[in-house]
Amino acid sequence: MKRDWTTQEILDIYHLPFFDLIYQAAKIHRENHDPNKIQVSSLISVKTGGCPEDCGYCPQAARYHTEVKIHDMLPVNQVKAQALRAKQNGISRVCLGAAWRNVKDGPDFDHVLDMVREVTKLDMEVCCTLGMLTENQAKRLEEAGLYAYNHNIDSSEEYYKEVISTRAFEDRLETIGNVRKTSITLCSGGIIGMGESVEDRCGMLKVLANMTPQPESVPINALVAVEGTPMEDQEPVNIFEFVRMVATARIVLPQTQVRLSAGRTGFSKEGQALCFFAGANSIFAGDKLLTTPNPDVNEDKKLFDLLGLVPQQPFEKHPKREVVSSENSKYKALGENPKWTRPGHKIERNEAAKLRGKTQI
Repeated sequence: MKRDWTTQEILDIYHLPFFDLIYQAAKIHRENHDPNKIQVSSLISVKTGGCPEDCGYCPQAARYHTEVKIHDMLPVNQVKAQALRAKQNGISRVCLGAAWRNVKDGPDFDHVLDMVREVTKLDMEVCCTLGMLTENQAKRLEEAGLYAYNHNIDSSEEYYKEVISTRAFEDRLETIGNVRKTSITLCSGGIIGMGESVEDRCGMLKVLANMTPQPESVPINALVAVEGTPMEDQEPVNIFEFVRMVATARIVLPQTQVRLSAGRTGFSKEGQALCFFAGANSIFAGDKLLTTPNPDVNEDKKLFDLLGLVPQQPFEKHPKREVVSSENSKYKALGENPKWTRPGHKIERNEAAKLRGKTQI
C-alpha cells in the first residue's frame, strides 16, 4: 500500500473528471470492503460545553456566544441506557465525547473509564473523543476495553493555524502516536467548508494517508455553520465537492472506513447514495452529533432499505478486547501534567466572534 503520497498526487486524483473519479473509487471500495455494509455509530456527549479551546468551528468553546447548554459529566447508568437504545436500533458503535482540551487524571477520567467498561460489556464497540492524552492514559483506556479513539487533525497542517490558536497541529500527531502505542484503533479525519482551499483538503488527506498504519476510520465532516461561532457565515459545501472528497479519501485510504459525519442533514438521499457508491461505508446515526443536527435513525433505516444496505455488526473489522476491571488494572493514574502547546498567535475571525459574544451577554 502506498505510503509516500504527495499533495500534488492527491490533487490530481481529486480533479479527475467526476465520473472517472467515482468509478475508480467505487472499484477500490469493492476490492477492500463489502459495498452493501455500512458501519453505524452513535455519538453521546458525556460532558458538553465550556471548552477552553478556540476552535473556530465549534459551538462548545466557552469563549463564543452560542445556544449550547453546558452540562457536567453524565452518570454511567444514563450513558449505558442510551447505548442500549442505540444497540436496539442496529447501531454497532457508541462514541463518547467530552468537551475537554486534554484528558486529566482524576475522578472525571475514572468516570469515563467506567463508561467504556460498561458499554463494551454490551457487546458494542466504544470510541472516545476526549482531547489530547498521554501514553499512560491511552493504555488505561485500552485496559477498559476501548475500541477506537477519535482525534481529528481537522485540516492541513498549513491551514490548521487559521482555525485554532490554542493548540498546535503537532499536539494532534503526538496524541495519535500515543494511541498507536496501544491496540486501540484510530479514528481521525477532518472538516471541509471552513474556508480552506482544495490544496488544504488534499493536504489533510496526505497526512492521513501517509500514516503507518493508516487510520482505521476517517470521518469527513461538512462544516455546520453555527450562529455565534467564527464560521457562522461560511457557505455550505455542495454535494459534488463532498463526493469528490469522499472518493479521493477512498482511493488513498483503501482499507479505511470512510465516515459521513457532520453536515449530512444538508445532503439529499440521492447525494448520500452517491457518497456510498464513491466509497463511504460508515455514518453517524441519531438526531444529534454532540451539538449539531443529524438525520433521524428511522430516516437512515428507510434509506438503507431503499439502497439494499445493511448495518455492519460489532467487531467485524477488529476483535473485541478483554475488559480489565479498575481493581486489576496494570496502569494507574500518574497525575501527569504535560505541557501541550499554546502557540499564542491570534486568529482575527476567532477574536471577532469572542468580542461579539461579550457584547451580547
